[in-house]
Amino acid sequence: MLFNALIRTHHITSRKKVSALKRAADSHNCFVLLRSGGCPGIMYVEAKDKEAVESWVTVVKKLRYKDFQLVARPGSLQDAAEDHQSSAPSSRRPDKATLGIKNSLKDEREYVDKPGLREVDSVKEFGGMMEDRGIWAWWRKSMGYAS
Repeated sequence: MLFNALIRTHHITSRKKVSALKRAADSHNCFVLLRSGGCPGIMYVEAKDKEAVESWVTVVKKLRYKDFQLVARPGSLQDAAEDHQSSAPSSRRPDKATLGIKNSLKDEREYVDKPGLREVDSVKEFGGMMEDRGIWAWWRKSMGYAS
């Protein structure tokens, strides 16, 4: 089973802090996706172990980002897909999670992205990666972009 969490901050610009996030992702064996360079700062973390996700989130808290918000607490990826399926579709764009948990998770995701940190420059690109992972509607709801 995979676990994930989502964090929103005012911005992510400090290369020193990004370096600390990368070290934490490597040491806790987590895949991390950052939207850096401006407002808003978005961080998505995913790992096979819930404790790894929680430990990585603790590292982020200690870095004292401005406007830190844990918008989606560490939880199982399957729960996120099930929550989306139980709610009425509110987005105009179909989400892969609506196709079924098996399809969205691809049997525990045949590939779990290699542990480490990946950065993107735009919210649009970040959203595209969430869509590729089958959690686009969950991400939109967590960020407050959809009800």
